[in-house]
Amino acid sequence: MTSSPVQVRDLKKSYGSFTAVDGISFDIHEGETFALLGPNGAGKSTTIEILEGYRDRGSGEVNVLGVDPQHGGLDWKAQLGIVLQSTGESGNVTVLEQLNHFAAYYPHPRKVADVIEAVGLGSKAKTRISKLSGGQRRRVDVALGIIGRPKLLFLDEPTTGFDPEARRQFWDLINQLKSEGTTILLTTHYLDEAATLADRAGVIAGGTLVDIGPIDEIGGASARVPLVRWRQGGVERSERTSEPAALAARLFAEHGGEVPGLEITRPSLEDIYLDMVGAHAAGLEDGAA
Repeated sequence: MTSSPVQVRDLKKSYGSFTAVDGISFDIHEGETFALLGPNGAGKSTTIEILEGYRDRGSGEVNVLGVDPQHGGLDWKAQLGIVLQSTGESGNVTVLEQLNHFAAYYPHPRKVADVIEAVGLGSKAKTRISKLSGGQRRRVDVALGIIGRPKLLFLDEPTTGFDPEARRQFWDLINQLKSEGTTILLTTHYLDEAATLADRAGVIAGGTLVDIGPIDEIGGASARVPLVRWRQGGVERSERTSEPAALAARLFAEHGGEVPGLEITRPSLEDIYLDMVGAHAAGLEDGAA
């Protein structure tokens, strides 16, 4: 194995006769943000829980910050930041009290006041957590995840419950952490979030890794061919082409001017992801037929 902060080789995990993770392998490089994408039940949560040391693997090799997570001690755990999908914070203390309490667990924590400001809760520092909105509680989760100045940060659906403005502010925070050298593993159902924050992505479906690569290359070149749509004789037409400008020019010439309904779209990460997951599901159905 290399010196990457996260290294996974042929990871497998089953629950009885059900195979949740079926031989996946990937690395996460130091200082990068890596998005692990997939539908519910694909094996993402199982994979992440194994990396965090919460769940034992069935077989394969896993190395996180130089340690097998199944045997990670307190010194190893102090290097991790974890933001889970659900929270367990006490609602009877204030934001400031909760952050002060958690900061005491770490050898070199961030300044509590700085973290509270960074997650946009400066005006709520002395408010009891039980009085916060859902989105504000989620910001507390993120604050708890970064207070210990982690080398590796797990973000599991971090912006659930955020309004659009709060999501943008959160993205700024993640980019700040990245600039400081923090390695980040992100799961999200917001594909625009993955496209904005991640350097690379892995798409997992049915317990297998369907594809992995840089965000602007995931799915391969063929998946990124632009789509040209227009109306002709009242009928919707479309064509994929690597030369959309040339096709548009030809259509203008044929129509002698403006082309009804002409639009050129380049597939987004969400378009590519949905195509990949759909193709994987269709392949499983064909195999079972």
